[in-house]
Amino acid sequence: MEEKKKLICYKCNKELVPKKTDFTYLGHTFFADMPQCPDCGLVYISEELVKSRISEVEMQLEDK
Repeated sequence: MEEKKKLICYKCNKELVPKKTDFTYLGHTFFADMPQCPDCGLVYISEELVKSRISEVEMQLEDK
């Protein structure tokens, strides 16, 4: 079984925790559980997510 790596905030040195995060683009808002620093609120968005889901949503909204 593969162990999941912990994500650490570079500013606060705290482990990021999943938190409901809202994204707004072209007047539309969508939500996702994203790793976020409990102290400063820094959100980690993986390259995989950007290239897949976020890119897909962006293209759909721009086509409207």
